Amino acid sequence: MSLLPEYISNPHLNSDPSTFRSWKVHKAFSEAKPLEWHASLPGYEPAPLVSLPDVAAKLNLDQVWCKDESGRFGIKAFKALGASWAIHRWLQRNPGTQKPVTFCTATDGNHGKSVAWSAKMMGQRAEVFMPGNTVPARIERIRDEGATVHVIDGNYEATVAAAKRAAENNGYVLVQDTSWPGYESIPTDVKAGYLTHFEELESQPDKPLHGSEKLRPDLVMLQSGVGSWAAAAVWYYHKKYGKNRPKLVVVEPVTSDGFAASLIAGKPEIPRNAGETIMAGLNCGRPSLLAWEVLREGADGVITVTDESAKEAMRIFAKSGKRKAIVSGESGASGLAGLLTMKNLPDGEKPEWLREVRSALVFNTEGDTDPEGYREIIGELEKMMGIGKNDGDWKK
Repeated sequence: MSLLPEYISNPHLNSDPSTFRSWKVHKAFSEAKPLEWHASLPGYEPAPLVSLPDVAAKLNLDQVWCKDESGRFGIKAFKALGASWAIHRWLQRNPGTQKPVTFCTATDGNHGKSVAWSAKMMGQRAEVFMPGNTVPARIERIRDEGATVHVIDGNYEATVAAAKRAAENNGYVLVQDTSWPGYESIPTDVKAGYLTHFEELESQPDKPLHGSEKLRPDLVMLQSGVGSWAAAAVWYYHKKYGKNRPKLVVVEPVTSDGFAASLIAGKPEIPRNAGETIMAGLNCGRPSLLAWEVLREGADGVITVTDESAKEAMRIFAKSGKRKAIVSGESGASGLAGLLTMKNLPDGEKPEWLREVRSALVFNTEGDTDPEGYREIIGELEKMMGIGKNDGDWKK
């Protein structure tokens, strides 16, 4: 298969959300109030919403916004929202269980750190399984949260299988953001936890992005690994705005394009191009079953992106703003990479509706979770402007 970027329209898109088959399995979404609970945690702050006028001008758009999750709870990633809510809900449903409980998971980095952080915060334990090609910095960050880390000789799917076996053999509670038949409750809670940062957009005091028609984006870019976070976004926008929703486009690496392959096949499928990518958090295999059901009915399409476009997006983020840079990891910058890639496709390969788009929203879903890799990619720009530190302050 070609490793060039491509946009694939969703042939399964359902124009009537009220008839979505996938809604029936997401009752937990309708009942969840994660923002209220997250706001009660120590260190909670809404992730900032940043206007990117230079990017808008570059792409001939009126507005581009970024919801910057790089400082979330000190985890440097949005994943803290899903893992903490899922563990909280499990403990609520199992009040008589002998403590401490051991929660385990498979991860490429951010989800595992979030499970470890959440377990420690709630007085529990964590066992985390990671693929053998994980960068050492991500492994150490998880150990710093008090978790036991097991590095597996295999890819992400092999690591999930190892975590599943450990849970079955040792009585651990598996907290995974991917799902399969018979394992749906906890992954649904993980997705429900992600609703917090979409709800934050309704009431951010400086820029209530979705609070008025004038400020609502026409297009939202949604990076996807197994698809859980992207599915939460699709559910949210369809339920909240119906026919007035923005266009919703999934972003994947060209070398890990499981959702694109699934759209073509009409069922969850492994990537057409199974290879390595610097976007470690998106280097997954077959989409989560529950995520696929939502994305199949509600996403407008998928854009695949290269590692080089992710690097370019990281550098653009690093130059953004007048006072502070947006510090973004490779996976975190992939939404912006998707927007850049879509706008730069040859005219015959762009969706027709893209001509009508005047504003877009992207999410920086992670900060510099691999500081050494970040410095290498940013390179001379970091030296000139002093960026790359945790606070992203250009002036330091």
